[in-house]
Amino acid sequence: MTKLCSNCGTQLSENEHFCSNCGTKPEGASFTTPSSKGILTSQTGEIDFKKINRKLKIKNSQKKVVTISLAIALLFTVLVILTFVEASPLYQWFALSFTGIFVIVSSLVIALVFRSRTKKLDTLISGENVLAGWQLDSQQKSEFVNLTFRNERIKNRALLGLTTLLVVIIFSIFILFIDEGKGAMFLVMLALIAIVAFFAFAMPAYYRAKNLKGDGLVMIGGNYAYVNGFFHNWDFPLSGIQKIKTIDQPFHGLFIQYYYYDRTLKHTEELTIPAPHDIDLSHLVSKIKKR
Repeated sequence: MTKLCSNCGTQLSENEHFCSNCGTKPEGASFTTPSSKGILTSQTGEIDFKKINRKLKIKNSQKKVVTISLAIALLFTVLVILTFVEASPLYQWFALSFTGIFVIVSSLVIALVFRSRTKKLDTLISGENVLAGWQLDSQQKSEFVNLTFRNERIKNRALLGLTTLLVVIIFSIFILFIDEGKGAMFLVMLALIAIVAFFAFAMPAYYRAKNLKGDGLVMIGGNYAYVNGFFHNWDFPLSGIQKIKTIDQPFHGLFIQYYYYDRTLKHTEELTIPAPHDIDLSHLVSKIKKR
């Protein structure tokens, strides 16, 4: 029986797992090399995941977060127990008990969430859930990092302006109506504004420098993606894709906008990812939309 590409109709041989014409992965095929430039391959033409694993430098290590969260939960469990032990110096520190219980629950929830993220990232690294993957060259990585830096800087400046306005309003009310300590209150206000300004300007620059040292690897799944060392997923409750499309400006690539909810309500993240011209991004977009 003739094997045809489901996207462009090109005839494929039995040992081809990616279409040589458009790079589409046939249903049920294992993850092997499309006709993309810069992909990490072995001599047999298959994706060399051992090489990828050696190159990965995951900045937001999911496993590390799980370990730290469990350690914090264990520490506060011990502290809470000590508040009920008569011989303990913490005996009857019930404020610590309530605080500790809150920290324990929060830490366990974080550990469970990131344990799930760890498993999802493993399926990308293994190739199990990869729909497309490519390696950014130095120019593509620089374009991606600089665009992310500019977008974050704009957001942070807006947040800085809003935060500064709120701080000034709140502290001005206290300064106007209190009789003593106006000078100290004014200095505290300036200190808070300075701290917020420092993070607003310094953090984007810090992450820009870190991202420029990233591995440049892109792996796209149906519900999550690994991009230059960072893992993104939108398949947990109250999350999903708002928009996904191919783009040609500011570079050829893929645009993904997804949302999620946490204790501070709704958040939106945008990924603008450069891609080689010989990958069929339109077909990739349609496959993700079907998920």
